[in-house]
Amino acid sequence: MKIGFIGLGKMGSRMVLKLLKEGHEIVVWNRSNAPVQELKFKIQNSKFKIEIKNLKVAETIGDLVNSLESPRVVWLMLPAGSVTQSTLDELSQFVKRGDIVIDGANSNYKDTQKSFEELKKKEIRFLGIGVSGGIIAEKNGYPLMVGGEKSAYEFIQPILDSLVKPNGGYEYFGVGGAGHFAKMVHNGIEYGMMQAIAEGFGVLQKSEYHLDLVKIASLWQKGTIVSGFLMDRAKEALEKDPNLDNVSGNVPRGGEGDWTVREAKKQGVIIEVIEKAVDFRKRSEKDKAVQDSFTAKMINALRNAFGGHKVDMTL
Repeated sequence: MKIGFIGLGKMGSRMVLKLLKEGHEIVVWNRSNAPVQELKFKIQNSKFKIEIKNLKVAETIGDLVNSLESPRVVWLMLPAGSVTQSTLDELSQFVKRGDIVIDGANSNYKDTQKSFEELKKKEIRFLGIGVSGGIIAEKNGYPLMVGGEKSAYEFIQPILDSLVKPNGGYEYFGVGGAGHFAKMVHNGIEYGMMQAIAEGFGVLQKSEYHLDLVKIASLWQKGTIVSGFLMDRAKEALEKDPNLDNVSGNVPRGGEGDWTVREAKKQGVIIEVIEKAVDFRKRSEKDKAVQDSFTAKMINALRNAFGGHKVDMTL
């Protein structure tokens, strides 16, 4: 397929590379030029056969839209919130009836629902897709949570099929903000799981037995109840820096944990683990004792390992 792609950050650039490897034609636009040049460099030095002619660079959003064939498909992979909204506002001036616009950010499902309804009035098909898997998903395959116009979902399935190879997956959950609602709760659960792993390693690190945390993480990968994606990342982080001496304990928050807690309270759902994990991150912003804890540093190390998030090194 031919697709327009706006946003070449950590996730966006990797998704574009994956689509190019699969033979899709991509027209990209990014506000700054450096990520575009970096993408071209990766293509030219890739061990995979990628046709550089399948990548076009647009000068403006209008130029990007005009470079596509009807029905146009434009995927936004930008920071959630005002950046995504302002770009959607500009894009909506150029797309036409029947075109497809996709928001792949970690957007609030309420914003997605609003965009879906507003664009539907113009007969523009909108999808909100929750993208998971972090920076590793370029290799492993993306898990994609899709919500919005079903006909648009069906039309872009060749794109989704490529993004999920070899071990990812995708599902359609319904109209409006359904996909981003599922992604919000996923990320809320992620908060709790990361908190538990980090707290456990905090206890191990304080033990009088002087335990080798890399050995423990490696063993726990082998079919234990706590094995899985996050334990794999824990091992990687500890192999790099066994004592996490170079990792800050000031843990940034996205909105998803807070949104999950608010939604649960609105529904009358008990959500103690996720709520306490969110509170821990809030306290890490100012509380020196929390910032100095192995638990807080471990959460940041995990975020860096799976998402490439900056961890504000202390040295």
